[in-house]
Order: sequence, then C-alpha cells, then structure tokens
Amino acid sequence: MLRAILAKFQEEVVRRVPQASTRFFAIFFAGLAALLLALAWQPGAAAQIHSRSHASFSGHPPSTSILKAYGTPSAPIRLDVFSDYQCPSCGNFFENTMRPMINEYVAQGKVYIVHHDFPLQMHPYSGAAARWANAAAKIGEFQQVDAALFDNQAAWGATGDIAKYVLAAIGPADFKRVEAILKPCTSPPPTSHADGSMPQADPACPVDASIVQDVALGYQIPVRATPTYVISYKGQKFPPGSGAVSWDIMRQFFDSLLSQ
Repeated sequence: MLRAILAKFQEEVVRRVPQASTRFFAIFFAGLAALLLALAWQPGAAAQIHSRSHASFSGHPPSTSILKAYGTPSAPIRLDVFSDYQCPSCGNFFENTMRPMINEYVAQGKVYIVHHDFPLQMHPYSGAAARWANAAAKIGEFQQVDAALFDNQAAWGATGDIAKYVLAAIGPADFKRVEAILKPCTSPPPTSHADGSMPQADPACPVDASIVQDVALGYQIPVRATPTYVISYKGQKFPPGSGAVSWDIMRQFFDSLLSQ
C-alpha cells in the first residue's frame, strides 16, 4: 500500500517539475522510500530515526519569528511550507492542494500547516507581500491575508498594489492596524539570495526579523525551489519535497501515515 502511494506521489511530482530538478527528487524519494518501509515493517522505527538537517523545527517558533499557521499544533501530521507569494507554482499549490487540505484535514484536526516565507530575489514584490502577511499575522489575520495574496497573485504581481487586496480581505479597521505596523518599514524588504547569503532585516521594521528567520531555516533544509515542504508525522520529519502535487495524491500519502 505504502509503496503504491509513494509511486503515485513520485510520478506526479516528477511530471510537474523541470528536468533540472531530477537529481534533487531522486534523493528525496530514495530517503522517503526508506523511511516509509521502516514505518511499514518496524512499528517502533519512527521513534528511533532522527534528521539533523531538520532539527530546528519545533512546536514553538523562535523568538524572532511570527507564527503563520493553520490548525492545531497537536495534529499528528505537520506540513511546513516554504513559499513565495509571487511564485506561480506556490499559487497553484495553495489553490489546488492546500485549500482543500485546509477545508478537510486541517479542519478535522489531522494536519497542522506552518507557512514560512521564502521570497525569491527574482520576484520584485514577493518581499513586500511577505511583510504584509507577517504584519497581518501579528494581529491574528494571517489566514485571510495569506489566501487573498494567493487568490489575487496575478493582479498584484503585475502592479505591486498589494494593499488593495489586503484591505479587501480584512476590512478598514484591521487594515489600519497592519498599515501602522508596516509604517517604519521604509527600506527594501529582505529576500532569499541565489548565492545563499543572508538577507538583512531593517531594524526599524517589526516583521523583517521573522522573514529573515524563515529564510535562514529555508537555507538549512535546503530550499532549492518554491514551494518546498517538509512533512512530519508525530514529530518524525521526512525528507523535503518540492513542486506542485495534487491534493488527491497527498491525501493518500497522509492516509497511509495515519493508518500506522
């Protein structure tokens, strides 16, 4: 059962990603296959397997980060997603995979999703969008703004008018609160760098440290493309995956974990 689901998962991801990513996914699926077999044939194996590369994930965000999440931390499956708001593949992943996941498995307490900002240097407005999302999270409106940014990605991505869609998502009163948080943010927003160097946070901007923290964690994974996601089951972390995968395939994979 697990092998069949893994084969479907691999077939769909490879079909959707560029040829240049083949080696990356070969490593991912080799590690995932080994871990799935351990879970299938050794009931206690999951508790004995540890991944140093993902050791910094925990149930609580670092003090400099702002929690941007869906669901309850006690859910058996955790999905950490590194995403760029201006990335078309990230938009597709949100609309076609994460949205039904949120409506079904997050609502049912099966999955906890944590968003991590990984704005790409190549996208002119992705850093600014991350600032809006983090500021909204500070007042408890992350989910509304997160959805609005992906729903209207093509529109604000063409003009840079992000504020228009944030306002529509949260209303005038909360929009003024978010605007006030971002008022000191006058320098260019931090983004990930292709050479792996760390972005600089504007010390006057209340949300930049959180974005930089997410990028640093993304480098550690490492994030090679967006979206990149790390699946954890009862605390055990699987090798990272990347690219658009349908909810139908991911749900089958989640069901195989939940059946253990």
